[in-house]
Amino acid sequence: MLHIADQFDFAGEIISLEPFGCGHINDTYLIKALQEGRQFKYLLQRINHKVFTSPINVVKNIEKVTSHLQKKIAEAGGDTSRETLTFIPTKKGLNFYISDSGDFFRVYKYISHTVTYQRVENPMLFYHSGKAFGKFQRMLADFDASQLYETLPNFHDTRKRYAALMTSAECNIKSRAEWCAAELDFAAQRRDIMSILLQLKESGKIPERVTHNDTKLNNVMLDEKTGEGVCVVDLDTVMPGLSLYDFGDSIRFGANTAAEDERDLSKVGLDLELFEYYTRGYLSETGDMLNETEKDCLPFSALLMTLECGMRFLTDYLDGDIYFKTDYAEHNLDRCRNQFRLAEDMENNLDKMRQIVNKYR
Repeated sequence: MLHIADQFDFAGEIISLEPFGCGHINDTYLIKALQEGRQFKYLLQRINHKVFTSPINVVKNIEKVTSHLQKKIAEAGGDTSRETLTFIPTKKGLNFYISDSGDFFRVYKYISHTVTYQRVENPMLFYHSGKAFGKFQRMLADFDASQLYETLPNFHDTRKRYAALMTSAECNIKSRAEWCAAELDFAAQRRDIMSILLQLKESGKIPERVTHNDTKLNNVMLDEKTGEGVCVVDLDTVMPGLSLYDFGDSIRFGANTAAEDERDLSKVGLDLELFEYYTRGYLSETGDMLNETEKDCLPFSALLMTLECGMRFLTDYLDGDIYFKTDYAEHNLDRCRNQFRLAEDMENNLDKMRQIVNKYR
């Protein structure tokens, strides 16, 4: 990896390079470099080209979005070096490097004095996360989403996610379908709700926007002292989409009363207090931007994104765990069961979720 890092034009000499973070998709390394007694930090990432089949388009999307964000941040008197991602180019002036083996790498400046969390440790962290993702969408509200490549086609087309699940169950290449009959039935019973958001988009009732598409709590860098959101990161999935995808996925990940792979399903459910904190933060930034139909659908979006994620975990389990990183044979199945239990609890709490949204809209 040192040879790869040496292709990039950053300050100083490398004094350490070690694995960093726990992302499902890409491999990330923290580089520490020393120049004239000062230490600099960078993040080197290998983009998973099995997931992102056109990594160059991923980088082009990020270049366009971060350029727009830098202008917005500068206009507001903010710090462009901290409030959005900054590429470190290669010595040839590109924002990516392709190794001899065909692996695709890029380097970002490390944003110092920030922290990330895998789980919500107190409600205000989730409030600041909602505010950060809301601000991200607001700053990109006047960016033409059609300029971006759809790097993961049909990423949140829940209808196609369901069709893919059924195909995987029918093919059953790993002979695992018999172990998840109840989960397949759970998805089938909810097939009718999978088209709701796409139908609203197709009818013009909700607009296409620039969306992040991976709005987990750990994709917001928070100030280590104040806990306030500093920068939204992991922009690989930025592309055209619906604002509701981002809101719903945040709730799915952050307002679960248990970890995403908790096997004791009695511990899994929707934390309504956390839902309220996130909603308050998110709508404080987007309340004037979203239309009324988008606001109406916020609670449902959390249910839909949770159902969809569960189907993705189940599909990957049936396919032999080729997309998500796993620690043991049933890991994706356990994740699926967890998400379906959370979706079920959301179904039971939709009225309460609507009341909370109405409070802040």
